[in-house]
Amino acid sequence: MKTTELLASLGLDAATLDGGSLRVRSPIDGSTLACLQPHTPAAADAAITRAAAAFRDWRRVPAPRRGELIRLFGEELRAHKQALGALVTLEAGKISAEGEGEVQEMIDICDFAVGLSRQLYGLTIASERPGHRMMETWHPLGVVGVISAFNFPVAVWSWNFALAIVCGDSVVWKPSEKTPLTALACQKLFERALARFGAAPAGLSEVLIGGVELGEQLVDDARVALLSATGSTRMGRAVGPRVAARFGRALLELGGNNAIIVAPSADLELAVRGILFGAVGTAGQRCTTTRRLIVHASLHDELLARLRRAYASCRVGDPRSSGTLIGPLIDAAAFSAMQSALSAARAEGGEVFGGERVEVIAGAGDAYYVQPALVAMPAQTATVCHETFAPILYVMRYSDFEEAVALHNAVPQGLSSAVFTNDLREAEAFLSAAGSDCGIANVNIGTSGAEIGGAFGGEKETGGGRESGSDAWKSYMRRATNTINYSRELPLAQGIRFGED
Repeated sequence: MKTTELLASLGLDAATLDGGSLRVRSPIDGSTLACLQPHTPAAADAAITRAAAAFRDWRRVPAPRRGELIRLFGEELRAHKQALGALVTLEAGKISAEGEGEVQEMIDICDFAVGLSRQLYGLTIASERPGHRMMETWHPLGVVGVISAFNFPVAVWSWNFALAIVCGDSVVWKPSEKTPLTALACQKLFERALARFGAAPAGLSEVLIGGVELGEQLVDDARVALLSATGSTRMGRAVGPRVAARFGRALLELGGNNAIIVAPSADLELAVRGILFGAVGTAGQRCTTTRRLIVHASLHDELLARLRRAYASCRVGDPRSSGTLIGPLIDAAAFSAMQSALSAARAEGGEVFGGERVEVIAGAGDAYYVQPALVAMPAQTATVCHETFAPILYVMRYSDFEEAVALHNAVPQGLSSAVFTNDLREAEAFLSAAGSDCGIANVNIGTSGAEIGGAFGGEKETGGGRESGSDAWKSYMRRATNTINYSRELPLAQGIRFGED
């Protein structure tokens, strides 16, 4: 399907994709996909105003009815899964399987949210006062601002969006300026769901197209009750304090420097498969990408040799082609950062295998394909402790399991982690309070591929936010503690007597 036909099938007409100052390029070949007109600050303010008004009406709609809207949105996603997945591939450079997989993740979170719409429950709490009942209730929060990153251009937004809508909130989305077309396509699909749904307030979902200044506007606007931001730790350091300064809520999903420990009892065939996908999937541009490998000394050389063979068999190529496992880096800056990290690793004593630029499409000078890099490191150096958003896997040795866990935890980030072991004690130790300090800790699977049923997020410089499953919905609501007196007396808590002899 031609690009114009693909965009048209998702409701994006040619007239809205041309004439603007924001150039949207495909990392596949560097070609221009669109030139969009960015929102002005005044237009962004108007969008937030509409969203604030929509919230005031939407919060009154019963939650199961709100869930019906998300059910319809999920149907639209099912009907357009292939087309939207193809657009993810075209705009973000993901291989086709990952592009469609990201849309499937959106469908899954819609299903989760529909069920959730009938389970937004609180607690009944024992009161210390006779004739009283205490309980907690959960209410819609307000406008939810979402700032998303290029590497998951639609799925991470949907985690926030589906939950926020069933929780009674409105949403203003500022996608990455590198991947705005997928956001516009999602908005069009949601509008189709709205048309089938019937009466709903205008402004329930707004999309802002533009650069960092629009993100800052969301960060600073007091009408935005919750700001959910996905990106680098550097971005989080700027966003968190500014939202806190106005007493808003911030949900931060930031960097990851994820490690896998491979213990002596590990199933190496299983480990190689888990490591390979975790390290090279999405060309190393996932927040959950495996970036460090901590291997028992007795296995180090054998595992490194196996990985070198596995890496050599991975096809780097056009992500639209069958058989391609590794697509392009997003842009020149990503390639430059990768080469700088490899140079620094060499200077620190690392032995580098791979990492070279590969020509995939003749004449596409603005496309950046690379061989994934394996780097045997003598120690966990400063370069290893820094997250580079590229397919670089640093390999280190350990001799004692406690040493491995300490090495694992000795980085600023704390998102995803894994251990490959058949030793029950090691597995349980890794999952214990003294084990992995990450928000995600796995046994005998890799660091990537989280399911929507669990809360997603991490600790330390990863930001502490939680999205998607479990009770992450509570971030999008406000809690009220209620006490009801059905007696004829007015006892005070803690046995206090006031104005009585």
